[in-house]
Amino acid sequence: MKIDMLGLTVRDLVDGYQDDDEGGVRGYGGRLDIRPPYQREFIYKGSQRAAVITTIQGGFPLNVMYWAVRDDGGFEVIDGQQRTISIAQYVKSDFAVNGLYFHNLTLEERDEILDYKLMIYRCTGTHRDKLDWFRTVNIAGEKLYDQELRNAALSGSWVSDAKRYFSRTGCVAAGLASDYMTGSPIRQDYLETVIKWISDAEAPEGIEDYMARHQHDANALPLWEYFREVIDWVETTFNKKRKKIMRGVDWGILYNAYKDEDLDPSKIEQQTRELILDDDVENKKGIYPYILTGEEKHLNIRAFKPGMRQQKYEEQAGKCAKCEQPFELSEMEADHITPWSQGGKTIPENCQMLCRPCNRKKGKK
Repeated sequence: MKIDMLGLTVRDLVDGYQDDDEGGVRGYGGRLDIRPPYQREFIYKGSQRAAVITTIQGGFPLNVMYWAVRDDGGFEVIDGQQRTISIAQYVKSDFAVNGLYFHNLTLEERDEILDYKLMIYRCTGTHRDKLDWFRTVNIAGEKLYDQELRNAALSGSWVSDAKRYFSRTGCVAAGLASDYMTGSPIRQDYLETVIKWISDAEAPEGIEDYMARHQHDANALPLWEYFREVIDWVETTFNKKRKKIMRGVDWGILYNAYKDEDLDPSKIEQQTRELILDDDVENKKGIYPYILTGEEKHLNIRAFKPGMRQQKYEEQAGKCAKCEQPFELSEMEADHITPWSQGGKTIPENCQMLCRPCNRKKGKK
């Protein structure tokens, strides 16, 4: 991997700047892709982009920016997109700072901005070299998230097409599944989640390995079709929408494991209602994984409160309810006499204090 500094000025950076649907966002005489397909949309607020300009006007150092060298000899911005666009927009007089647009400045003031020297590093290497490098330098400006870093290192036709489905404001994935997913498409949360799901189904190989294998695919249609299948399965299997507890469930992981099971939506709905009304179930989002897996860990069953534990400890005279040996309170655990799965509630009448060994033995039965 090779890293070196480019000696460029603002004048060089904004040469040939364009921002349109056909050509994208470009600068540096058309050689720089300022917003590659994997990057997020422009999100700087007015005060943030004004701060970029006042930093330059004052002659203060602007944070380092990083470019990656493409195979065709061009460049793409890895870190510094927001600052780059802010600079270019100001030079185009798209916004004013302290009441003055760029064209309102004197010739000398404009030249001071255009001749300002930028600190830009460029990186050449394999996608894994770049990914390690991006993670190292991703310390300034609008911080890139893990999936944005992966997109940067593994950019290509596949990422470009995947972003069309999963990574834009108002993208089709958000319209289809915003009631089931958390996060932001712009921050790549949707794309990261779906790749995690499909990579679990296919290998499991991990997000980065999946992306590397598909980097140069012509499109991401198989990923989109898989996503549609997951959402269709969710809507037919869990046929009453409950946004509050459905958002953020790992639906794809459940789909991979149970899509071929003969599930009864009416029975699932009845069980769901019962669990929602059960005060001992503290993690309502875990209801759906629990219904399919039967694993109580998803529900976070309510524990006995400290006062209840102390009361039972005194009633038992500090002795384990099973082996009847004396223990300190800290050496004992509160246990449901009748298990929650058999209808036992987390109430004093259903509580007993067991030593840890006895409680472990009971749990194995």
